[in-house]
Amino acid sequence: MNPADRQVIGWSLSKDMKAENTGMAAFKQACRKHSPDDELVFHSDQGVQYACRAFADKLEDQDASQSMSRKGNCWDNAPAVR
Repeated sequence: MNPADRQVIGWSLSKDMKAENTGMAAFKQACRKHSPDDELVFHSDQGVQYACRAFADKLEDQDASQSMSRKGNCWDNAPAVR
């Protein structure tokens, strides 16, 4: 599978917005399906579940770069360029 084929490889449903129940759970699932390489860029909005220290630490553990959209500009999430 091409890692840039726009398929959903990790997802999570939660009754709260805690990072460990949302973004981190989905990221862990994705990492189990596809081992990230050293050029992984994780792009998201600036939601608290992505901006918290715990999520940043999880990305750092995987040597992933974090990319976030500008505040109030949801169209930033369409392309992600390193």
